[in-house]
Amino acid sequence: MNTAGHSEATARRGLELTPFRGLRYDPDRVGSLAAVTSPPYDVVVRPDGLHHLQSADPYNIVRLILPQAGTPSAGNEQAADTLRRWLDEGVLTTDPEPGLYIYEQSDGNGMLQRGIIGALRVSEPEEGVVLPHEDVMPPIVADRAALMRATSANLEPLLLTYRGNGFASDVVERTAEQPPLLSTTTEDGFHHCLWSVTDPAEVALVQSDLSQRQALIADGHHRWATYLRLRAEHPSPSPWDYGLVLLVDTVRYPLRVRAIHRLLHALPVADALVSLDGLFRVRHLDVPLPEALEVLADAACAGNAFLLAGDGAFHLIDHPDPDLLTRTVPADRPAAWRTLDATVLHAALLEHVWHIPEDSSAHIAYIHDAAATVEKAERNGGTAVLLHPVREEVVLDLAREGVTMPRKSTSFGPKPASGLVLRALDL
Repeated sequence: MNTAGHSEATARRGLELTPFRGLRYDPDRVGSLAAVTSPPYDVVVRPDGLHHLQSADPYNIVRLILPQAGTPSAGNEQAADTLRRWLDEGVLTTDPEPGLYIYEQSDGNGMLQRGIIGALRVSEPEEGVVLPHEDVMPPIVADRAALMRATSANLEPLLLTYRGNGFASDVVERTAEQPPLLSTTTEDGFHHCLWSVTDPAEVALVQSDLSQRQALIADGHHRWATYLRLRAEHPSPSPWDYGLVLLVDTVRYPLRVRAIHRLLHALPVADALVSLDGLFRVRHLDVPLPEALEVLADAACAGNAFLLAGDGAFHLIDHPDPDLLTRTVPADRPAAWRTLDATVLHAALLEHVWHIPEDSSAHIAYIHDAAATVEKAERNGGTAVLLHPVREEVVLDLAREGVTMPRKSTSFGPKPASGLVLRALDL
């Protein structure tokens, strides 16, 4: 743990964003741009979701970001072969000149998000420029690194936030007034637009503004760790010194922060509740999911609280025993970290009460959607643990202190769609 802190004033240098020649689908070669996009690789977790995307269009980006073959190495080679074939066939084409890309998402219900896609100089956490807030799982980093090595490409941007409200955001607004390079609406109802900024003066304004900023990794910790690993493998200077990102100014466009829920495969709800006797207050709720989540939100304002489900009902657990927290939660971290719901869940409940290893996919799954978590628990006899989201300010404050949160503590969104623009490292 690094407790030195990363204040903006002490950052050695700020964000270094560079233009690149994007790889984009030729709309005349695919069924539709919507049909070739996908959520980020780690959101496509259901086998039926993967099959659905593969069936949507033979050129769907999921064939690159989640290749399906007999072994991981075979899948990576398959993805590399697929990428080369799509380039040779003109399905993917390279933009004629380097640019930064302005990306817009909207849902038709008032949500509007805009940001800048570019190649960002990769930096270590101790530099205080790009701040992680969660730990990573080494096997996932190894998996993503093998795929990027094989394809020699950044196949999807990770999501970073920064606090700006400066010239870079002015460029975003001016650009979004022009006709876009592409515009499409995906089946989830989100509308996506992409523009290219190639004018040297506009690019310079963006770069000058960002050079004074630091960013928070909102989504993509494993891919950022992968960028770091691959940069270390290649002598500098090289294209591997940079990685593909989407930067969103949350002064102009605040992100939504949602919780990531847990599914405990081998723990029935009845057993989970019995083991809590004397350690948490337990209240049984005979209400639908939306109302149960409202009860959870109210309880979370007063302290640590969780919803357990999987037996056809909801059970609110709150008011943890102070002695349990003293015994199980590490005392050498800031109070804001020690009191996180995810900290209490992992340190007290998973490790000491339920004895569930958090690194094992055989015991625990991380799911973004509350209803899906409950449905899976009810179908398979496990326990769904639903959490209330953490505020963005808490995440940023901890990241600036150099303190990482328990993995899968937050879900920032909306996440950028994969497949709208790619970055090849050998072009």
